[in-house]
Amino acid sequence: MGADHQIAFFLRESTAPDAERRAAALKGVGRTGRSEYVPVAAEAAGDPASSVRAAAALALARLGDPEAGRAVLPVLMSDEDPGVRCRASVAVTRLGLGGPAVIEAFARQLADPDRRVRINALEGLIVLGVPGDAAALVRLLGDPDPAVWGRARTLIYGCAGDETVRAEVIRTARQGSGTARARALDWLSESHTEHLLDSLLTGLRDPSPAVRIAVARRLFHVEQRQVQDKLAEALRTERDPEVAARLLRGLGRHGDEHVGEPAVRWLRDPIAGPSAAQALGALNTDTAAEELRAALADETLPSRTRAAVATAIGAQGRWDAVWLLLPLLDDPDDDLRAGALDGLEARVENGLRLWERHPVAWSLAAHLETDARHIWRTRNALFGLAQAIPAVRRLADGSRSAEVRAAALSLLDGDDPTDERARHDTRRFLRSLDDPHEAVRYQAVLGLTRWVEATGSLPPGGEEARARLTALTTDASLRVRQAAAGLIEALDTGPVFDPP
Repeated sequence: MGADHQIAFFLRESTAPDAERRAAALKGVGRTGRSEYVPVAAEAAGDPASSVRAAAALALARLGDPEAGRAVLPVLMSDEDPGVRCRASVAVTRLGLGGPAVIEAFARQLADPDRRVRINALEGLIVLGVPGDAAALVRLLGDPDPAVWGRARTLIYGCAGDETVRAEVIRTARQGSGTARARALDWLSESHTEHLLDSLLTGLRDPSPAVRIAVARRLFHVEQRQVQDKLAEALRTERDPEVAARLLRGLGRHGDEHVGEPAVRWLRDPIAGPSAAQALGALNTDTAAEELRAALADETLPSRTRAAVATAIGAQGRWDAVWLLLPLLDDPDDDLRAGALDGLEARVENGLRLWERHPVAWSLAAHLETDARHIWRTRNALFGLAQAIPAVRRLADGSRSAEVRAAALSLLDGDDPTDERARHDTRRFLRSLDDPHEAVRYQAVLGLTRWVEATGSLPPGGEEARARLTALTTDASLRVRQAAAGLIEALDTGPVFDPP
């Protein structure tokens, strides 16, 4: 069928008695792209069949006539059929239409019951850079669909300079309801906290857990005794575990003594338990320490809670902390081993007692090679523990695991040219530049970087090392290429830099 015959067919079909035939014909008319058929599509916008009206909107968008679209599409945006409203809003955006009628139509669609229409309205208003209806827009922060409230938040950010939008966000933050209020609170900067203080304090009793969490998060930064007392009171009466977890973490960071009793009560909860353990660790009282010891021994507690307890015991650093944590390195539970490692890391960072250093060093160095799940967590616990360096050097030379060799290399600090052992470490770095495993090559380059930052030049055998570094600038790994190129640049230009 030729083009003219095809057009003639579409035009005949556009008046067919069957609605589906008329709709199909209009889609065909739209695909022609010929402006002389715009009146056909515009007339079809008044068709009694919704499928035809939707096809008319689509055809107008494809035919690309803004004037015809401006006359017809805003009306279709209020059509009784959601499919028509959806097509019309897309067509308006595709044609680049604006003006009061279009903005008003988009504003009405912000409250549309159909999610597709709300999304299209938000997309259109984002393109136009206007809020449409500030109250309806801010209400969409509480929409259950992330595609809706996410776009609403984007539009609110884009209209941040609009006074009506800002006023509506503040009003919603002060007296809105549910998720919309919580997200409005999150949107506002900390500078608004003082002006919102009264409503924030009453918000601690809001029926919505999301609001109570948002309110508490903001109040934790208020350095007023009465505010901290209100937060502690809220924790005592809280029944939602997610809200309790937030309150426990916030009050725990402040070392609030009122957190102890509620923390013990929440320890057995699978959601709030880890936060309760963290809060007890921050208290660092004899009572809190006893509760943590009992919780660590209680195998009926969820493993995540016991892991948090182990970390809290390490952070407290009581006389028995190391001896409670070391046996857990052999526990079959991954979470519990992770918590013990984090607790030992805290102990190493805060300073081990003289008689604790070698046992911790030996245990962690052995664990580095036996716990494939937590290699880098173990590495972090070893960082700064000088007593572990001999064992770490052996692992860097002989471990069968590439990740273990990489972790061991990262712990070696070849930055003292007067130290014979440090010079040996640089030779380890040089050898490892040719390792078949990317993680080892990367840590070898970083090890040489530490040497260069300390001495200003490559170690003995530097010319060969430079050639190998140059070869690594074409490595398959992006981070290896960047690290090698950065080191060569530092050698050429002299300034100290941070490796990627």
